[in-house]
Amino acid sequence: MTITLNGDPVDVAGPLTLSALLAHLGVDPRRIAVEHNLNVVKRANYDSTEIREGDQIEIVNFVGGGRR
Repeated sequence: MTITLNGDPVDVAGPLTLSALLAHLGVDPRRIAVEHNLNVVKRANYDSTEIREGDQIEIVNFVGGGRR
């Protein structure tokens, strides 16, 4: 199936959960935020969030920093 991942079309094997997608991509779920079809997904729901054909996924990495 084809999904949109961070703005780009990507072919993935389906069906698949958000947790499975992150594992497939080698992404540490503790260091990111995920938006699924314009909704932010809580980490506790990654296992139960199913990804379907045409879904839009945005993965954002947390970046450390701040004032010195």
